[in-house]
Amino acid sequence: MFGKRRMFKVPVHQKFDYKPMYYDPKKEELEERIKGLKELQKDDVEGAKARIASGMRSSYLADQEYRKRQVLRSNLVLVGVVIMLIVLGYLLLNVYLPDLNKFIQ
Repeated sequence: MFGKRRMFKVPVHQKFDYKPMYYDPKKEELEERIKGLKELQKDDVEGAKARIASGMRSSYLADQEYRKRQVLRSNLVLVGVVIMLIVLGYLLLNVYLPDLNKFIQ
């Protein structure tokens, strides 16, 4: 009676297409380094930018002692500011809180 026509639509099977990939981190790193070196060797504006950026990066990474001194200095400043805020808060609470308490009552 219905022949090839159906009353309900039958779902179509879905295909699973998996293509495995092999990941080699050493090879990826080598390719990135080669790509970076090729960028450095270019004689155009982009090559010059890459050389300048590379020089800045290497000089920043080379002077770790300077970075350590700067981090220590900033940490000491932060500790000093926190201590000053604690002392200031303590003094304000001791000086103004009794007066404020008397004013409220």
